[in-house]
Order: sequence, then structure tokens, then C-alpha cells
Amino acid sequence: MDVIKSLIDFLLHLDKFLDAWANDYGVLLYAILFLIVFTETGLIVMPLLPGDSLLFAAGALAARDTNDLSVGVIIPLLIVAALLGDNVNYFVGKKLGTQIKMRERILFFKREYITETEKFYEKHGGRTVILARFIPIVRTIAPFVAGAGSMNYGTYIRYCIAGAVLWVVSISLLGYFFGNIPFVQKNFEIVVFGIVGLSVMPIIVQFLKAKLTRGAA
Repeated sequence: MDVIKSLIDFLLHLDKFLDAWANDYGVLLYAILFLIVFTETGLIVMPLLPGDSLLFAAGALAARDTNDLSVGVIIPLLIVAALLGDNVNYFVGKKLGTQIKMRERILFFKREYITETEKFYEKHGGRTVILARFIPIVRTIAPFVAGAGSMNYGTYIRYCIAGAVLWVVSISLLGYFFGNIPFVQKNFEIVVFGIVGLSVMPIIVQFLKAKLTRGAA
């Protein structure tokens, strides 16, 4: 329970944690940000790290005059972190995909998950990789499933690069330009919930559409 409470506190007050780390570690905060983004996107067992709110808070922090952080460094650095994480995840999925199909299940991945995701990729194309980037948890799972499925690397990497650039640039710049507005600073918890809410909205919409379709059938 203490671990969960600490994680929730970290998520809701991410701006204060980053501000303290900037004062304590200076430019070493770049390495911390890199590791968090890489871990969220690259390790399939770590999907709950705060990617979206982290980018927003990092952008806001870079806009302040109280530290040496630069948004011009943060953006390319975290794009690289996201791409490295995705590629690790993709090739781990590629390695384990055959075993999942043979054994029915590895960890929480079942053969049917791979099959259904392959159908989804075939229906919606590579843009699914870009959309998945903006959805918490899904952005961690999507590269693994793409590797475990039938999506070839050439197709995957094109959409992966586009998604990483759009994700990091858009949310970091939102934080850079709007993160230091007094209302946002005083109500960062609300902003975090708003970011998460907007991120999971596509999942909710898709779920409701599927439910309505089944109901009509």
C-alpha cells in the first residue's frame, strides 16, 4: 500500500518532484527523464509510468529561469528515448511471439491477443502505432504486440518514428507554453487527470462503439 500511495503522490505532484530533482541534480535530470521514458516504452512490465504528464511537466520546467534545462535538448533526447524503448519492446515481442503462439500464453499475453491485434492492424493500418503512442499503457503494449504479430519492421519503424516525434513535441511544447500559467501551477493534479482523461478517451469511445454494435446486432 505504501508503494501505491508513493506512486500516486509522484504522479499527482510530478511538477514538484521534477523541480526538486532539477535543483538537486541539475543537468543530470536529462538522464532521469531519458530513463523514465525509455522504461515506460521499452519494458513491457512497466506500463504505469507517467509518460504524458512527465513530458508536460518537463516542458513547463524548461520554460522557467530557475534551472539550466532546455526544451531544445529535452525534445530530441526524449524522442530518442521513446524510439529506443519501442525498438527494444518490438524485438522482445518478435522473440517471444512464436512462443506465445505455441504455448497459448506467456505472462499476461495470450495467443488470442496477438491474433486480434493482427486483425486490428490489418484493418486500421500503421496509423494505429501513432495513435497508440498517445494512450497510456497501450503505448507500452503496442510495440510488443506489433513485434509478436505480423507487422514487418520497415512498416513499423516509419510509424513508430512519426508517433514518437508527434508525442514528444506536442506534449512537451504544451507544457513549455502553458505549464507555467498560475492556474496550471496551482492545479497540477487537475491537469494530470485532464491529460490522462484525454489520453484514454479513444479507448472509451472504441469500447462504447463496440458495445453499441453488439447491442444492435
